[in-house]
Amino acid sequence: MGRIMAIDYGIKRTGLAVTDELQIIATGLTTVETPKLMAFLVDYTSREKVDCFVVGEAKHMDNTLSESAKYIEPFVKALSHQFPTIPIERVDERFTSKMAFQAMIDGGLRKKQRQNKALIDTVSAVIILQSYMQYREIKQSRNNN
Repeated sequence: MGRIMAIDYGIKRTGLAVTDELQIIATGLTTVETPKLMAFLVDYTSREKVDCFVVGEAKHMDNTLSESAKYIEPFVKALSHQFPTIPIERVDERFTSKMAFQAMIDGGLRKKQRQNKALIDTVSAVIILQSYMQYREIKQSRNNN
């Protein structure tokens, strides 16, 4: 079994999170400068088996795509072209940055640490990955009943 990788795509920086090989635990991996993202993913997948990419889908409260979608969609197309055998799942990423910031407060990080935008992006990717894993678990349990 390979890992699942979540991608919180941003114009400047992209947060990444991965599961363990058994796909049980979501962990923050890193934040990569977006122009270097594809090269990072090529290198990472050459060393680690990735079963699935989970990419955040930016939406407004009314469920329409947000302004960031115009940057994310071309990336998703490039990702599927670069890795045609690895499926791509999309997960609603509304509130992930706010949830990440709150998780950092709850975790006791100081104000200066919470201002680290790269850390917020990584934590956001973890939240996206956890959401996907919960969704997948619910879907599997419904299929088994």
